[in-house]
Amino acid sequence: MNVDPPLPREALHDGPPVTPRQSASVILLRDGSDELELLLLKRSPAQRFMGGIWVFPGGAVDAHEGEGDEANRAAAVRELREESGVDGIDPAQLVKFSRWITPEHIRMRFDTHFFLAVAPPGVEARCDGVETVDLRWMSPRAALEAYRDGEIELVFPTIKHLEALEVFSGVDELLEHARGLDVRPVLPRVLLSGGDARVVLPGESGYDDA
Repeated sequence: MNVDPPLPREALHDGPPVTPRQSASVILLRDGSDELELLLLKRSPAQRFMGGIWVFPGGAVDAHEGEGDEANRAAAVRELREESGVDGIDPAQLVKFSRWITPEHIRMRFDTHFFLAVAPPGVEARCDGVETVDLRWMSPRAALEAYRDGEIELVFPTIKHLEALEVFSGVDELLEHARGLDVRPVLPRVLLSGGDARVVLPGESGYDDA
């Protein structure tokens, strides 16, 4: 299921590219009764950045966390705890899955490292009531269908991750695959056509002209 949303015009930036801020995100996993499931959180509509959007737990790396892979892992675990109440995740056990850099024509840019983590047995996620106001455990396919049907709002990177994850039947299969990945940065570009703006990935039509 491929669903590419248009890009809001207010997100665009015409000046020199903004330096992306380091950030990290956790795709928290569990085996459902029939399918792989993951945790999605709804950001508060009152939030200035991506208000009302459903996301994986995550956020920017704090200055005290330092730099490099260790800092990204620390930020990922901290954000997971703060936004969803899920604790007990060892940063060293996170499995790197991808790295996405916000297109140069976007106002607010992040260099985001996505990690996989297995939900601790019996864990009960909860919203913090400030940054996040709702949550769901969903299969990637169910999340994409909910987006298509207008039940939830998603952004481009989340959609693309869900599309990549829906081919896996369970946690073990996904983790085995991810441990063999050579994770390299993905830098999408913004394609302007007929007054519309959409994001394209390397190798897609229009990428070299964007």
